[in-house]
Amino acid sequence: MIVAIDGPAGTGKSSTSRAVAGQLGLSYLDTGAQYRAMTWWMVSNGVDVSDPAAIAAAAGKPEIVSGTDPAGPAITVDGVDVAGPIRTQEVTSKVSAVSAVPEVRTRISRLQRSIAAAAEHGIVVEGRDIGTTVLPDAHVKIFLTASPEARAARRSGELKGVDLTATHEALIRRDAADSSRKASPLAKAADAIEVDTTELTLQQVVECVVTLVEEKRAAK
Repeated sequence: MIVAIDGPAGTGKSSTSRAVAGQLGLSYLDTGAQYRAMTWWMVSNGVDVSDPAAIAAAAGKPEIVSGTDPAGPAITVDGVDVAGPIRTQEVTSKVSAVSAVPEVRTRISRLQRSIAAAAEHGIVVEGRDIGTTVLPDAHVKIFLTASPEARAARRSGELKGVDLTATHEALIRRDAADSSRKASPLAKAADAIEVDTTELTLQQVVECVVTLVEEKRAAK
């Protein structure tokens, strides 16, 4: 059972995906963390992230390893635990530029497919192009949405001390960058089920997704 959960930032993808995976006994993969890890490595190694050619040339260098335990998804780069460093504002502000480079997407997508294929009991994979590009044959495809205001409020709550207005503006810019990039843009798959999380609690969203997955399981 492969479950693809896509959507823009602040819709609750990570919290929902981890909870669904834990409840259903599935593995979990945060693909956004992989792109953040690549961005962190680029920044740490002095790669000019405003230069797509420089990013492309370095895309094959870092060794990114993702854990798939929903209770504690680890991620390392060249053996270094980067679960904390990849969540900084510096990485957040640069990840769209790095992830837009085709060579980066090709490398990370290949890694994502290998992880999904190796998941013995199934996996929940969350990101922005899982149902459309990475795993188009996923058994269940969910596309989470929410109003920009709700998303900004959630993201500000996650990032302590961050201004709500600035967060709102950053999300709008991120949406535009992710939706307009040429390589695997953020998009809802034609056969994905859209869930608007604006007025829903996390538990309500989780219950909705779990029900959809269990219905699919029963129909197999």
